[in-house]
Amino acid sequence: MSKKKENEKICFIIMPISDQEGYEKGHFKRVYEHIIKPACEIAGFKPIRADDEVKTNYIVIDIIKKIIESDIVLCDLSSKNANVFYELGIRQAFNKKAVLIKDTKTGRVFDIQGLRAIDYDGSLRIDSVEKSIQEISNTLKQTYEYDGDDINSLIQLLSIQPAKLSDSFKLSTESSIIMKAIDEIQSRIGSLEKSNYNSDTSHKAKEYIIDGKKFELDWSIFIDNQDLGKIIEIQTDKIVLRNNKNQIVVINKDNPDFEKLECLPF
Repeated sequence: MSKKKENEKICFIIMPISDQEGYEKGHFKRVYEHIIKPACEIAGFKPIRADDEVKTNYIVIDIIKKIIESDIVLCDLSSKNANVFYELGIRQAFNKKAVLIKDTKTGRVFDIQGLRAIDYDGSLRIDSVEKSIQEISNTLKQTYEYDGDDINSLIQLLSIQPAKLSDSFKLSTESSIIMKAIDEIQSRIGSLEKSNYNSDTSHKAKEYIIDGKKFELDWSIFIDNQDLGKIIEIQTDKIVLRNNKNQIVVINKDNPDFEKLECLPF
């Protein structure tokens, strides 16, 4: 897990990342930006979503560490996404604190219906958004600060010992060799990127203008409200993105869709 600032509290967000059937394109990105993120910040937490900090090839390991180690988790059950339930199950296996939310169009989930979930209006009307932000923010603070025997998962109801991480965990010899090789490769890639920093073909500046359009690293690219991914490199003739499936997407300057590109802070 990335090193956090002193006294900074992390709220890891479990929610649908990609577009879901029955929802408009970019719907859950708007839910995150307009409800979840403000609620976390008001409650005094830094929100982190799975696609916010993709820094290693071991994305699954990184996500699991964040699920377990974050100060609190906010989980959006809307659309009953399988990945969301899987990640929530990991958090609950360790009996760690989590706040559950869902939109009003999503029905109750049988296996966790005994746990409270806050309903929000998926239409994102401004009046309902303000109400949801306040309710979620208050619940985050109350849940985090509560020291009693609150029910965090079915683990408590079943009197099962929660899972624990071993402090003495060690990699096997084979795994250690592999991880060392990966570290060396990443180090070489980092050195190569530094050497190309001021080259004519690769532009690593924070801001870059192409045909009057401003682009910045780590900003999101949209075409017709469809989120294509985050910018990881800007070149003279193309833009390199990483989408929410951790796939590399390249958009060439001569692509007809280039004129439709919209670049927004992520």
